[in-house]
Amino acid sequence: MNPKNRVCLWFNHDAEEAANFYAETFPDTRIESIIRAPGDYPGGDEGKVLVVEFTCVGIPAMGLNGGPEFSHSEAFSFQVVTEDQDETDRYWNAIVEGGGQESMCGWCKDKWGLSWQITPRQLLDVYNDPDPAATKRAFDAMMTMRKIDIATIEAARAGEPA
Repeated sequence: MNPKNRVCLWFNHDAEEAANFYAETFPDTRIESIIRAPGDYPGGDEGKVLVVEFTCVGIPAMGLNGGPEFSHSEAFSFQVVTEDQDETDRYWNAIVEGGGQESMCGWCKDKWGLSWQITPRQLLDVYNDPDPAATKRAFDAMMTMRKIDIATIEAARAGEPA
């Protein structure tokens, strides 16, 4: 794996565990290679996993076991666009029930603190609606949610009572 550009994600010591979780959870995700440290370094010892090169939902990534100095923040997230409520529920539940936590408006964090936006395509479609009132109703409904409920978004868009 030698992409011209890729995302580098800093982990304390569990980049391989995270990459395996992502590969088990998301399509088009796989581990490409594991590089072990040729010598001791500040975040670990010789022979320990130093770098995991992987593809995450089609995006080239590198998990670096750099130690506890840095952690993930909401300033970076993966957005996974889903096609229906079952797919939305499946990804959301895998992340949250796997030791993560819920946030607002379709955002959640995995157990490593990496942020994810589990975003139904229907929610994205709302922003292209030619009726600004429909867009506003759907947006207001989304602002009350953690995991996105497509039926509620569509009802709000149509102006139907919740």
